[in-house]
Amino acid sequence: MFKLKHPVSNLMIWLYALLSIYPLFWMIAYSLKDNNEIFVTNPFGFPAHFRFENYVTAWKSFNVPQYFTNSVIVSIATVVGSLSLAVLFAYAVARMKWRLSGAARVYMTIGMFVPVQVIMIPLAILMRDFHLANSYATLIVPYIAFNLSFATLVFYGFFRSIPVELEESACIDGASIYRAFFSIMLPIIRPAVATMIIFVFLAAWNEFPIALILITKESLKTLPLGLLFFQGQFTTDWGAMGAAMTIASLPTLLMYMLFSEQVENALTVGSAVKG
Repeated sequence: MFKLKHPVSNLMIWLYALLSIYPLFWMIAYSLKDNNEIFVTNPFGFPAHFRFENYVTAWKSFNVPQYFTNSVIVSIATVVGSLSLAVLFAYAVARMKWRLSGAARVYMTIGMFVPVQVIMIPLAILMRDFHLANSYATLIVPYIAFNLSFATLVFYGFFRSIPVELEESACIDGASIYRAFFSIMLPIIRPAVATMIIFVFLAAWNEFPIALILITKESLKTLPLGLLFFQGQFTTDWGAMGAAMTIASLPTLLMYMLFSEQVENALTVGSAVKG
């Protein structure tokens, strides 16, 4: 195992780790305190008494289950749609020869440089004209579109790093292009897929401006929108608000724990394939 021998480097790494972990600790501790501890007696430390009733209050008094369900549906649909389209398009431009493939790849990449704020009004009009306003599709379709560019770029780089001899050997053995794609290429880029699952899920789960513009129906609001109105409606119960924020953060932490090993493998999979 690689170890840093310089004490200053070790100190800086530990300091960075503490600075990164403390906001998470503060949020969890915040959710287990009452208002007096939060603002007066113990704003930054460990809670003196664990007030788990804050979670019960947030779950029952606030519409957390509905907002949570909406966020899960939108995020999962965005992940499935974005990755399915991106991996197929990246494979087509990286491994196949067809006219204007380079132009198509550049066109897809340009989408990364379009600010969301620039297209909010046209997007709202487009969703209205397609009769998708105030539905799951009014969030899922834009989220997929916004994540396609980055996902395509990542998959394109991975596909380009895979030796073409693998596909040639499969074709010699009688495998079709579909068999080669699903049986050979997809398993090789599994770390990239896991990495993009995390990135796309986080982007969809935490997205706020588009949801604020396009969703006005209470039953379709996602957790970021719900937390905004929670603060306005329950301005005195800050512990319950902290509990709601902690609940909103759990899926992202679980997602990283499930795919963290694959993300680490994504950093070395290219060299491993070439070797």
